[in-house]
Amino acid sequence: MLQRLRQLLPIICVSLPLLLYSQTKYTISGIISEASSNETLIGVTIAIPALRTGVTTNEYGFYSLTLPEGVYELQISYLGYQDLISTVSFTSDQKINFQLAEQAEELEEVVVIENAEKLNISKPQMSVNSLSVKTIKNIPVVLGEADIIKSLLLLPGVSNAGEGASGFNVRGGAADQNLILLDEATIFNSSHLFGFFSVFNPDAIKDVKLFKGAIPSRYGGRVSSVLEIFQKEGNTREFKMNGGIGVVASRLLAEGPIVKDKAGFLIGGRASYAHLFLPLFNVDNTAYFYDLNTKLNYKVNDNNNLYLSGYFGRDVFAISNNFENIYGNSVLNLRWNHLFSDKLFSNLSLIYSDFYYGLELNFVGFKWNSGIQNFNIKYDLKHYLSDTFQINYGFNGIYYTFNPGKIVPNGPDSGILEEQLIKKYANEFAIYVDFEQSLSEKLSVQYGLRLSHFIRRGQDEINVYENDNPVIFDPFLLVYQEASPTGTINPKRKDRLATYTNLEPRIALAYTIDPDNSIKMSYTRISQYLHLLSNTSSPTPLDVWTPSGPFVKPQL
Repeated sequence: MLQRLRQLLPIICVSLPLLLYSQTKYTISGIISEASSNETLIGVTIAIPALRTGVTTNEYGFYSLTLPEGVYELQISYLGYQDLISTVSFTSDQKINFQLAEQAEELEEVVVIENAEKLNISKPQMSVNSLSVKTIKNIPVVLGEADIIKSLLLLPGVSNAGEGASGFNVRGGAADQNLILLDEATIFNSSHLFGFFSVFNPDAIKDVKLFKGAIPSRYGGRVSSVLEIFQKEGNTREFKMNGGIGVVASRLLAEGPIVKDKAGFLIGGRASYAHLFLPLFNVDNTAYFYDLNTKLNYKVNDNNNLYLSGYFGRDVFAISNNFENIYGNSVLNLRWNHLFSDKLFSNLSLIYSDFYYGLELNFVGFKWNSGIQNFNIKYDLKHYLSDTFQINYGFNGIYYTFNPGKIVPNGPDSGILEEQLIKKYANEFAIYVDFEQSLSEKLSVQYGLRLSHFIRRGQDEINVYENDNPVIFDPFLLVYQEASPTGTINPKRKDRLATYTNLEPRIALAYTIDPDNSIKMSYTRISQYLHLLSNTSSPTPLDVWTPSGPFVKPQL
């Protein structure tokens, strides 16, 4: 036996370095952007046909690819752009940026023999629809106005929230169960003119993605769906303007470099003007909207980028001099992208979001306003451990202020007394980790866990009820009725009225049968701590957001 080991030892000593050398892997990473504007592109496919593998760019245009040492042909493809084929030698870690040119050729016939997009068949992510702005603008629309929300209604499982109502429903969920993000900031009301148009200007939008199921663990707070929308970053190559004049509204967008290839800006506005013609028909009513999209981007160096984006929109609806309704969203986001290494990408965001609702009734003599504000800090990291294993992890913290309503007299002759309904306050915290892994050539899995923690903060005054039950059941009328409070308490802001903690596991599996077919399944658990109180008998979107608390449990 010892003699046999002595004979094998030279072979092992020679083979081991060769084995280790053959397993040496290198990483290339970089940003993929548009050639004409330097705008980063989301979801670009980088495929390696020889290994039947590949990756896609993240929400900020970044990719990372780790392969064994060798020379490989990369196929880079994105809808609406010319495919790019590049041969790369994996002999060292490299940073390579690619730029794609728009597809300008019109061909009579196209025969597809290879499809890099088939990479999505083997991915565990399911129930996700991605729409490009070009696709949205090609969809037939009412009155010539391209609309993101109306385009979503054509997707399976998505339906209208109802006539004269804002928002949309996904697979039977309510409108308030959809998390709507614009550059990571929450939009609490997504519609203009009571649901006829959305608040999103298509000219300023870069990417739209709707998660209807298998929601990754980096998202939380809504139990039905996630609509993620990113604005364009602004052209850093040349100044451009575009716009349009429509039947209902007109729009104008300008973008250009502040410092060429280093800093750029984008500003876009949109407004309706049909109300200007109403006086011609002796109609003393008003109904119009306007919004403003802005963004600044600054490339500090190869590893750091700064972005400042904002949105402001308002709807105005008035009937003669008796009634006026004003409502809308305001958001602001300061974002820092940092590259720790060619395998570790991070994004830090400081976000402010606000929804305002105002109502004035001159014939009664008062003004009413309500709304919700939040301040959000979130930090996300993505670690590309290998071409078959990635980890996403991070945290976010949100502070909410809820204004259920304030009423004030609108003139000296008003008989209304000023009154502020008690404001509510809350904190929501979450940490998450998400794994994306290919277990074999046929089986891929995405699994993760989100831990959410909600704290209902103290307020100026809160009622106390017998047995902590604010409603009682009437056995004769068979209805629930409001219970009479037994007293009130006055907790301090730092006090906790209620706390909720939930574990939210997520898992998605994909089994590839052949290059054209796969089977997918997923399980998602989500908690929602905010609730929308709607006045369904009112023609205006009189919606008041309220947090979970001692008497209102979270939705699961």
